[in-house]
Amino acid sequence: MAKTKSTGAVVAKQRKVQREIDVAEKKKPAPKKSEKTIQTGTRKHPANPLPKQHQAKPGIEAKLKPAPRFRNPDYRGSGKLDGKVALITGGDSGIGRAVAVHFAREGADVAIVYLDVEQVDAEETRRVIEEEENRRCLLIPGDVKDPDFCNDAVKRTVDELGSLDILVNNAAFQEHAQSIDEITEEHFDLTFRTNIYGYFHMVKAALPHLGEGSSIINTGSETGIFGQPILLDYSATKGAIHAFTKSLATNLAPRGIRVNDVAPGPVCKPLNPADQPAKKVRDFGHGTSMKRPAQPEEIAPAYVFLAAPVCASYITGIVLPVMGGVIGATEP
Repeated sequence: MAKTKSTGAVVAKQRKVQREIDVAEKKKPAPKKSEKTIQTGTRKHPANPLPKQHQAKPGIEAKLKPAPRFRNPDYRGSGKLDGKVALITGGDSGIGRAVAVHFAREGADVAIVYLDVEQVDAEETRRVIEEEENRRCLLIPGDVKDPDFCNDAVKRTVDELGSLDILVNNAAFQEHAQSIDEITEEHFDLTFRTNIYGYFHMVKAALPHLGEGSSIINTGSETGIFGQPILLDYSATKGAIHAFTKSLATNLAPRGIRVNDVAPGPVCKPLNPADQPAKKVRDFGHGTSMKRPAQPEEIAPAYVFLAAPVCASYITGIVLPVMGGVIGATEP
């Protein structure tokens, strides 16, 4: 039987290196935590875009002070979506509004789905698309939890805009809870029926009108990748959306329909002031590497990329993180 070689020398060397590092660290002052926001785009964005404020659900962008940035004036369209028609749920505000405007700038006509209490936001989105981007915009108020409404929304889009090429599932419900004990059956059911059933209903309604070269883009979240302790139900739905995207992409590949997912980090939009207390909203997004939340206009180009056949014809089934870093934020 072979004699076991002592590992004492190995351990001694490991501990020697450890002691050297310990001594070196004791000599260094504690690093100061940087609060400087990171700006890597063509214009600077505010460090605290959401001063203390709170809204009743679902949240109205017209009431946010200051208003989120969605126009992206330095973004120049190049006809990537000429002749296309897109249907965007939750398209009245936040990420959905920015995506609608960017799609229009690339040549698409757009239908947006929203709750009727968000009419003021929807009207402003339509105004910008029609007056500033010179494209058509169809407003369709309703509830994505209702499969009959989803069928009607798709039918109206095809009847009034002529076709359907791109579906963006973006509508969502989010309400934090400190403990699973605080999440009622009603709360849990509402989150899943909006965030998962709504996507399912819209895809089923849209599929008969989608063909080779069409695109479905789902909005996931960094919470679906890393989890979020006070968004148990919301995080679960976003994780399910990621899996739904990958499975659906494989399922629809033979039909030439691409399915992808954008997973944003914290974004300045009405959803958050309609969830978090005012004092927490003020520090929203500071847990990212950028030390700030994204503006909607910083997220929207990812949707353009995935929607455009000229850009992403060989991309399907991905979850594209747009999170302001590579480490999941500890805040919703």
